[in-house]
Amino acid sequence: PVGALVVHLGGPGMLIGLGGGAASSMDTGANAENLDFDSVQRGNPEMQRRAQEVIDRCWQLGENNPILSIHDVGAGGMSNALPELVHGGGKGARFELRNIPLDETGMSPKQIWCNESQERYVLAIAPERLEQFRALCERERCPFAVVGTAIADDRITVHDGEFDNDPVNMPLSVLLGKPPKMTRNVTRETPRLTSCDIGKIGLRESVERVLRLPSVANKTFLISIGDRTVGGMTARDQMVGPWQVPVADVAVTLMGFNTHRGEAFAIGERTPLALVNAPASGRMAVGEALTNIAAARIEKIGDIKLSANWMAAAGHHGEDAALFDTVRAVGMELCPQLGIGIPVGKDSMSMKTTWIEAPITPSPLAGEGGGGGAAGVRKEVTAPLSLIISAFAPCPDARGTLTPQLSAYMDTALLLIDLGQSKNRMGGSALAQAYKQVGDVAPDVDDALVLKSFFELIQHLNAKGKLLAYHDRSDGGAFVSLCEMAFASHIGLDIRLDELPGDTLRALFNEELGAVVQVRDRDVPHILQLARDAGLKSVQKIATLNKTGMI
Repeated sequence: PVGALVVHLGGPGMLIGLGGGAASSMDTGANAENLDFDSVQRGNPEMQRRAQEVIDRCWQLGENNPILSIHDVGAGGMSNALPELVHGGGKGARFELRNIPLDETGMSPKQIWCNESQERYVLAIAPERLEQFRALCERERCPFAVVGTAIADDRITVHDGEFDNDPVNMPLSVLLGKPPKMTRNVTRETPRLTSCDIGKIGLRESVERVLRLPSVANKTFLISIGDRTVGGMTARDQMVGPWQVPVADVAVTLMGFNTHRGEAFAIGERTPLALVNAPASGRMAVGEALTNIAAARIEKIGDIKLSANWMAAAGHHGEDAALFDTVRAVGMELCPQLGIGIPVGKDSMSMKTTWIEAPITPSPLAGEGGGGGAAGVRKEVTAPLSLIISAFAPCPDARGTLTPQLSAYMDTALLLIDLGQSKNRMGGSALAQAYKQVGDVAPDVDDALVLKSFFELIQHLNAKGKLLAYHDRSDGGAFVSLCEMAFASHIGLDIRLDELPGDTLRALFNEELGAVVQVRDRDVPHILQLARDAGLKSVQKIATLNKTGMI
């Protein structure tokens, strides 16, 4: 509303991050040296925590929340955050530039307005709630400052009291109106690929190579460097079982110390598939996030919200078209069919680095000749299109989270729920990578309704107590899923492929979407019938437990 106070919350502005957000979307090595230095970021986790505590205390007040609107400070700094904050309410604003807290004196108006220092938020607060907000900030020892006031005119004015002028005075419609859409002339390129040649590969060697692949191998060295329980409200971290094996599918935190309600988090990424089929890699990233978060108790699939992190080498041959096709496949086709929204995300269009490699000039002691003075050679390294999906959902009961830890009951069976409908596509798989291959046909989400039915079936079976253990199929295929369940439980498995179509290696190592679940023998017929009723046609018994401790 008109008269609302615009507040800066968090750390001070510093002479860093100028062009940081913009520089992240430039080819590394293609920009000027001074922009590289200006783009350096500097973080302060303590200040971030203080600001977050203030925000948490505010929204926990419910209807008495003093915050009317909030915007984080990212690319563009205040020059982006403040105009977008007031524009979202259909108002303009007048700001006092020198009210913005600074850590360095002598910064120019442009540097104050545009630096991208971290751990800052801008908020709109009702004037009568200012003292309440001040008390919260003082309690949490978080700096804040009133930097402006909302006005009725669709105009933004930035006043600089140091020079008694207005460095910015313009209609918001000019700044945030509807600019002409970007037009890029691109071409779609069809990669030249060959099918996976695994006909002469032995099973023992395949197992050894796949389990040693970095994307499959043990991640303890990455996890144990941090405290996973700080705060006391972590209900499910990476480590599973009494032997603390890092194979969990989902993270779950509690909403408080006196409740079992919580929040579930999961990640999905299938970047290698983009080398084969970019839209399929995007759909599979969403699918992997859903098969991961399905291990938590979630009331309905619509409760899940996604964050999409897009990365591409814009301008590289074929990458612009691949990005367009993948965004359309995920944001306009798959997610609407699933009933899932993507309210937030980020992007980096600079997934390429270039440099000039100078020729090696021979030492004078090496004799005559040598190529001194020759021109340098241009080198570049380009990453494939990447989509990292983060899934979030409220969890009604954190105690209902499933893990890959097997129950020791012998009268149980492990079922493979194959969402790939036995197609066993090997493109971009860990097995292909282990043998320096890519493949020509990638796994894909062929039917969004099948994926949705899978999620609903898992939630139903979990709520009824029919599932003893759960693990999604991802890097390394069903074999790695089974191994990880055995490792977390110190229980042996007898794997049988009688019911699985296709040759052994494809059946074990394909990375189609799916999951392995442990159920009681007496429940198998009922679960198979429920799966058929849900349209899941490919559900097979894949393993049973043994007492030998061997797979």
